[in-house]
Amino acid sequence: MGEIRLTTEGVRYIALFESLTGATARDCIDEDDRVLYVVRNGDMGLAIGRNGEHINRVRKSIGKHIEIVEYSDDLATFMKNVAQPAKILGIELTVRGGRRIVYVDVPANEKGLAIGRDGRNIEKMRMLAHRHHNIDDVIIR
Repeated sequence: MGEIRLTTEGVRYIALFESLTGATARDCIDEDDRVLYVVRNGDMGLAIGRNGEHINRVRKSIGKHIEIVEYSDDLATFMKNVAQPAKILGIELTVRGGRRIVYVDVPANEKGLAIGRDGRNIEKMRMLAHRHHNIDDVIIR
């Protein structure tokens, strides 16, 4: 597992998230216009709530867009969860010069979706893979 450091705001957001949803958050990343939560494996449905009630409550309280990723100890499953809604065909972990690199294979027509506008989705993948699985880089191919 990588190093997870929470800001004061992140700790506050986790407490708010857990009290409003009942789900357990393992991590929280506060960005300018969104907040990313990594929830315990199996807590995704609880975090969203029926018809999105829970997540909408959190969104209204924080005033930012909310993204939720379900945690998994298995790297391949975790990367598939992070890459949603892009479809992942395969994942390959290689070690080069002491650096752990994950190659993520996606269909050609979903490459843009996996990378995201201004590279936001690939940066999210890199950050979460590093924080939770000690991965140095993520490359989409």
